[in-house]
Amino acid sequence: MSRNVAELLVDTLAEIGVRQIFGIVGDALNPFTDALARQDRIEWIGVRHEEGAALAAAGQAKLTGRLGVCCGTTGPGGNHLVAGLYEASKDHAPVLAISGDVPLASRGIDYLQEDNPNLLFRDVALYTQMIASAAEAPSVIHQAIASAYAGRGVAHLNIPPDVFAQKADGPVPSLATLRPRPETAPAPADIEAAAWLIAEAGTVAIFCGAGCRGAEAELIALSDRVQAPLLHSFRAKELLPFDDPRWIGGVGLIGGRPGVDAVADADLLLMLGSDYPYREFLPKHGRVIQVDERAEALGRRTNVALGVVGSVRPALEMLLARLEPRQDSAFLDKVQADRADWNAMLAEKADPARSRDKIHPQALARLLGDHAREDAIFVTDTGEVTLWAGNWLRQRGRQRITGSFNNAAVGTGMGIANGVQALDPDRQVILHVGDGGFAMLLGEFVTAVEHRLPVKVAVYDNGGWGLVHLEMEGAGLPAAAGTHLANPDFAAFAKACGGQGFSVSDPALLDSTIQAFLAAPGPAVLHAKIDPDELPAMPHIDIGQAWRFGIAKIKEAFRKR
Repeated sequence: MSRNVAELLVDTLAEIGVRQIFGIVGDALNPFTDALARQDRIEWIGVRHEEGAALAAAGQAKLTGRLGVCCGTTGPGGNHLVAGLYEASKDHAPVLAISGDVPLASRGIDYLQEDNPNLLFRDVALYTQMIASAAEAPSVIHQAIASAYAGRGVAHLNIPPDVFAQKADGPVPSLATLRPRPETAPAPADIEAAAWLIAEAGTVAIFCGAGCRGAEAELIALSDRVQAPLLHSFRAKELLPFDDPRWIGGVGLIGGRPGVDAVADADLLLMLGSDYPYREFLPKHGRVIQVDERAEALGRRTNVALGVVGSVRPALEMLLARLEPRQDSAFLDKVQADRADWNAMLAEKADPARSRDKIHPQALARLLGDHAREDAIFVTDTGEVTLWAGNWLRQRGRQRITGSFNNAAVGTGMGIANGVQALDPDRQVILHVGDGGFAMLLGEFVTAVEHRLPVKVAVYDNGGWGLVHLEMEGAGLPAAAGTHLANPDFAAFAKACGGQGFSVSDPALLDSTIQAFLAAPGPAVLHAKIDPDELPAMPHIDIGQAWRFGIAKIKEAFRKR
């Protein structure tokens, strides 16, 4: 059957399991969107900003490990994809970005909207290529998708409209190879060395990253075998239920004192599937075993005694076969007692009744989590809201947690949530987002309404850029004028878009309003006015930091006079 390049690309994506493509239509994409309209295997989801398309594709890829796809037309259309594509790039998720281009005959003469997309995409993409003829299309399409899967990142194809319309020479080859990268087993000698180091250590702590997905059973078995607490990065928080006694909590500001202390106090740290960037929370003594599929990640955050290249699940499977059970549980018992104390503090902070006139963000995050379905997916935007959701959400069941982890970009949550919701419109998706973050891409709530994506958007309105405010006060500086925001009525906005809107500012009504919000059909916004002066629970605040917070507050008070 004769197919043009656009049809070839659509058929190829359908054959490898792509079910949605996110983007905005435009003249350079006309042959491609026409090919999509003439088939029923892939759904076109039109967004309101191309960055939203890239975020949606990245959200799907991060959650599933399978290829997400987005596209934008010539010049600005493709350019707008780039910011959102850093989500996939930084969180190592396979995404194919397709950009249109000016006709071949018009290139190089400063034509309308002409740019150099391969140069533009070079930083964010593992692979970027313009398809200049139908003859090269099959092999280049294969190479792009193969690169996205192999490198777990972004591949970019730039295709002029006249090339889209050309007849393709043949099918894309070797479709069976276009799939997620399989696990890799480490070298047996490395596992022998790891077993020896663990046996020699007095106490062991295990720090789990996102690379531990699929190895949950092995983590539990290892914890029991060596009497070691399991700590986690924010991205790995979802791997085990919050009430598993081994699952002590996070490390760093999105975490707590028990996790930070366990990492510091253990004789040996196993760092599994994590490239945790905050070295100040990692041990300095060098008695660290790091396991990761990426050799380049080994030893770059802290000194390690042993770096093991391989996937976590097979590494632990091999390690468990070599370890003798350890009986002394004193270290684990101490960490669990610290965790119980920390959890009591979190519960106290999350009590809606501790204030009669202010909603505390901890209460909002805790109640959203506790009332969510057993298989809900939580999306967390970036900012102070990350601390509230990350520390007070009590995950359970088959719940998932995603967001802007390594890119840590404000305003990404709505686009990611749309992509995640499109995977399964019947699954509950709840977005935690600050007032500043939600305002950045408001149009993507319109996308949710248009495509009947029932995302539940909880807006934490503290009237400003909360984390920036916090960082300035931590440095002893008064909050600058630019940290304050004048916000619209987000509930009214939701209703104007065709969704549902809820508002709450009375803590006595918080629980009932959250229940009504989560039960509402279709997309909905909860506009919650929260206490702007609430401080996150930080693992360790020294005297100098406390003094700087106090000085900042005094300066702010004098400014208001």
